[in-house]
Amino acid sequence: MVTQPKIRAATLADASTLVVLMDIAGEGMPNLLWGSLAAPAQSAIEVGRDRARRDEGGFSYRNAIVAELDGEVAGTLVGYRLDDPYDAGNLDELSETVRPLVALEARVPGSWYINVLATFAELRGKGIGTRLLDAAETKGREAGAQSLSVIVGSWNEGAAQLYARVGFVNIAHEPAALPLDVPKSGDWILMTKSL
Repeated sequence: MVTQPKIRAATLADASTLVVLMDIAGEGMPNLLWGSLAAPAQSAIEVGRDRARRDEGGFSYRNAIVAELDGEVAGTLVGYRLDDPYDAGNLDELSETVRPLVALEARVPGSWYINVLATFAELRGKGIGTRLLDAAETKGREAGAQSLSVIVGSWNEGAAQLYARVGFVNIAHEPAALPLDVPKSGDWILMTKSL
């Protein structure tokens, strides 16, 4: 008998696990970003944990739900409704890495945006991602959004297939300008699903 994951709101106590899962979802890029923000003698993980522990901001435990299997966190989804209208600001002032992501977000104002979806590698293929996406639909409707949105790297075929399988469609893409430390190349793909 397959155990179904328990879906619940993340708590402050989940912050350290959220950091690990965010870095998994971001394929190491969050760790690079956090490292660039670190004070002397502060690790990148500490910066990420501080951000996850905030009460506000996109990457806050308050915007996260987790899936538990046998009492342990197996995966997470971090999401929130994008502003409508969405103010992308001056894109030229953003880093080359962030600019295409903000440009894509600006195309879906008011959508319920999935910032992070990740499960631990050994627990993939057990329906955790699908269950978290079901919960995202509920959250999106509760927030009054007309659609869900997510940005996925073209190199992450497994994630793109999961989103397509549950009804997301590609609507736009931007070339990805990844840090040199990230050995990937391709496009960022914006996918949406109507609610």
